[in-house]
Amino acid sequence: MSMNLNQLVQGALTESVLQQLAGRIGCAPEAAKRVVSLCAPALIGSMMNKASSLDGAHSLFAAIMSPSTNAHIADELPHFVVQDDGFKTLIESGEHADGAVASHDSLTMLSERIAEHTGVAASATRTMAGVVGATVLGVLKRYFTQHGGNVGQLPTLLGHQLPVVRANMTDAFAHALGLGSVGAFLAGVASRLKAVSTHLEHPATHQAAAFPLQTDAPAVAEHEVTKDKGNKKAWMWIASAAALALFAALAARGCSHENADQDTTTDAGAKTASSDAASAAAAPVMAASSADPASVPALLPRKASLLNVDVDSSGVPTIKATVNTEAERQSLIDALSAKLGADKFHANITVDPDTRPATWLDKLDGLLPIMSQPDAHVQIIGDKIEVSGSAADAKFGWLDKLKALFGKGWNIGMADADAQTPASAPVAASAQAQDASANGECSTESLVRMLNLKPVTFRIGSNTPPQAAMSALAKAAQTIKKCDSKATPIKLQIGGYSDNTGSAALNLALSKKRAQAVRSFLVKNGVPASALTVAAFGSANPIADNATAAGRMQNRRVEFKDIF
Repeated sequence: MSMNLNQLVQGALTESVLQQLAGRIGCAPEAAKRVVSLCAPALIGSMMNKASSLDGAHSLFAAIMSPSTNAHIADELPHFVVQDDGFKTLIESGEHADGAVASHDSLTMLSERIAEHTGVAASATRTMAGVVGATVLGVLKRYFTQHGGNVGQLPTLLGHQLPVVRANMTDAFAHALGLGSVGAFLAGVASRLKAVSTHLEHPATHQAAAFPLQTDAPAVAEHEVTKDKGNKKAWMWIASAAALALFAALAARGCSHENADQDTTTDAGAKTASSDAASAAAAPVMAASSADPASVPALLPRKASLLNVDVDSSGVPTIKATVNTEAERQSLIDALSAKLGADKFHANITVDPDTRPATWLDKLDGLLPIMSQPDAHVQIIGDKIEVSGSAADAKFGWLDKLKALFGKGWNIGMADADAQTPASAPVAASAQAQDASANGECSTESLVRMLNLKPVTFRIGSNTPPQAAMSALAKAAQTIKKCDSKATPIKLQIGGYSDNTGSAALNLALSKKRAQAVRSFLVKNGVPASALTVAAFGSANPIADNATAAGRMQNRRVEFKDIF
């Protein structure tokens, strides 16, 4: 994977976009362009520094793939800058970039240094820095989504940006971002990025631990060092005493073999002395117990890990999972975002330390196809896998595929009909509606319910139905045709809606175009034109909060209604 990130950001902030931005922040377009040309490489340099540590790379990748990051910002910038609400959304995106790219204070200081360099007001420069930061994250998200990238590729990709950072970074900018001098930063960041990337791709390596973030950390007080050494010595004595105690217990156990049935010891190490490995593992527990009974580690996790996947009729999965660690959770989200697209699934993933490690995580590549199969349902609890819906249909062969994927030791079969999860109810209702139409029991009410189970939503400013909705609409067309062929009168209204971005007149016109686009698709797929009418409602009747990007997307929709 390779890209020129600075070039893509500069390309997104076109002259027309910069002209509109410059007018809003009160500077000349050429000055705004100069700010961007300095700001983008500096922010990329800050991201390079962040990605040069393991935790920083994970944090940065999570921010990039976050639902709050707009992967289509490069396409939508012309729309954002011409409308007041759109510009407000853009500013909010810039605020989200704070902390992901650099700290708020660092970005403010960087803006002041760039303002001194360009003559643009610091407040205007700060606004531009937020826009550039949001654009950088959006461009990266789109790139990773399109190329199936993962966190291990992020440090390498940022390392490729070194030439443009070297050409544009100054000591003033570097100090503002907490990077130290440019020479010192550039001399070490490439090797740190390489070490982190190597570690992420091959976790058995330990190189990355030697390369912390570039930062001016305060020196540790001498008495703290002495105290730390004293603590280490104390623990060494405790560990030695515990080891001797364990040895004595084992010896006593061997000598009193005849009285084993009367032994009431509760020492975990003595009970597992039949295994050298288990005895060795028990020693740390004994040491901790000798020092402080409250510090004895908890028992091994008792709960089985959980993965529950419900895919709706348009192929969008809802994923519920319980895993052992935050690393497992992030690994799952990274894989889903890379393979399905960050905005193509819904996830509720819980971390519970009392849950055993998710052994299905290393099978995700094989599981991902079923996660995008319409009406498929999969549940994994521990080593038990159950499928239902379309995943249980013999023609797809998923049972055999899963058995081959997981191998021996897994219990794989079809779920009982009574064991369906609540999340599958909408899909079941959809299937029932289609079955009813096939049996000649058509009703407009059931068709409306089926069509509205998953509203068709649109990208900002667009009236083109998304590809993910096409298959569901095609199925709906077939159902309506069957009903019509049985002389069952079907009359549906297609209502178009928008979010609250932009003027009421523009939103009303756009919502009508959305309804007309869906009507045209259904007619093209065989639905009688006389069965469908359109209505435009603009931003009326929102079904989600317009204050968030996710809410606005849900409001950009069409809905079906019985007009009888």
